[in-house]
Amino acid sequence: MTSSFPSPDDSFLLGGELPVRRLGYGTAQLTGPGYWGPRGERRDALAVLRSAVEQGVTLIDTADNYGPGVAEELVADALHPYRDDLVIATKGGVVRTGDDAWHIAGRPEELRAMCEASLRRLRTDRIDLYQLHRLDPQVPMADQLGALDALRQEGKIRYIGLDTLTADQLEQALSLTGIASVQNRFNLLDRASDAVLKVCEAHDLAFLPWFPLANGALTGDSAAALDKVAEGHGATRGQIALAWLLHRSPVLCPTPGTGSPVHLSENLGAREIRLTTEDMSRLEALASA
Repeated sequence: MTSSFPSPDDSFLLGGELPVRRLGYGTAQLTGPGYWGPRGERRDALAVLRSAVEQGVTLIDTADNYGPGVAEELVADALHPYRDDLVIATKGGVVRTGDDAWHIAGRPEELRAMCEASLRRLRTDRIDLYQLHRLDPQVPMADQLGALDALRQEGKIRYIGLDTLTADQLEQALSLTGIASVQNRFNLLDRASDAVLKVCEAHDLAFLPWFPLANGALTGDSAAALDKVAEGHGATRGQIALAWLLHRSPVLCPTPGTGSPVHLSENLGAREIRLTTEDMSRLEALASA
């Protein structure tokens, strides 16, 4: 007899009070190669963003350096004025000077300027979730978080998030100010941030895994195992990879991105998949494989 794995909750309370549906939408794929410049026709990008919300997405994840500026402007053009239940998350702390040039910039005056620029592009007075894209090793963490905390006290940020850090760094950050979310790489094949996930679970922080579909690495032996599970659910590999995240932990809130309406609907279909304990065991084994 096949045993059932507990069905995942569809929603998460960001900051303990703001509800979001756990499967969101990320905007990086609306920009060109290297997240530089636009990708394709602007009207197509706007249509995908609107379709995501029409299909029940309530968490849109973007960043000031996707473009740079392009993704945030698309979000505003497509979705402003924002629905009351729509949560817009963006990121700052990295400056782009080319399609392969990323520069960490965490001085307080830089973070303030980036946040205020995002507010203008997003056409809002307050950003629901403002995430520090990278910790700047040249600036004390207390100074970086202090800048974001000041923006929060001024009402320009509702919640603070962090991107790409260790479990120890997260614990340190939590000792300095309130944190609502973390973004680290985490997927079926890459569990290196499992310790960070455990801290998120302990403190009820949202964990927004980037590269939730393993960035195209679901091939070879992993694909064979995925295909076995997918066949049992009439699903695709990508849907199973996303369903695994939703089942793996109640704090995981993946935001896969795409510029394709078909792929968008496919991704969102993962919400309906109910994995069994046998499915989960087979998928858990992929990390060791």
